[in-house]
Amino acid sequence: MDVLEIMNILPHRYPILLVDRIVEYEEGKRIVGIKNVSVNEPVFQGHFPGFPLFPGVYVLEAMAQVGGILMIKSLNLEIGKYAIVFAGIDGARFKRPVFPGDQIRMELEAISLKKTLSKMKGVATVDGQVVTEAVLLAASRRLEEVKK
Repeated sequence: MDVLEIMNILPHRYPILLVDRIVEYEEGKRIVGIKNVSVNEPVFQGHFPGFPLFPGVYVLEAMAQVGGILMIKSLNLEIGKYAIVFAGIDGARFKRPVFPGDQIRMELEAISLKKTLSKMKGVATVDGQVVTEAVLLAASRRLEEVKK
């Protein structure tokens, strides 16, 4: 799945769309996404000048976006009618920094997938080394309910 297909599923756009490609997908089970980290990303203007370090929370957000695709596709949620929102992050660990030029591979495995609350185990790696691990909880909400 390329970025154009991703943009048909997720509402995120520049500068917060953090998924460039989906390379594996098993409905209801797992998904693997790629984020190519570029020095041209706006976050590097302030994080940190002279030492460009990709923020750990951005890695978590990228993992959550990949997990959102797993939820939307596996639960057959109508695109444009639902928002996938964070409900929690458990056991987040940052093992190694991420720099411009790195390619982050995010693998998410469904622990449980439900419209009300989904739980996924995520691992992000760069060159085969773990950079971030976390259990992500996400909920789907009808957009009309979120806007109230």
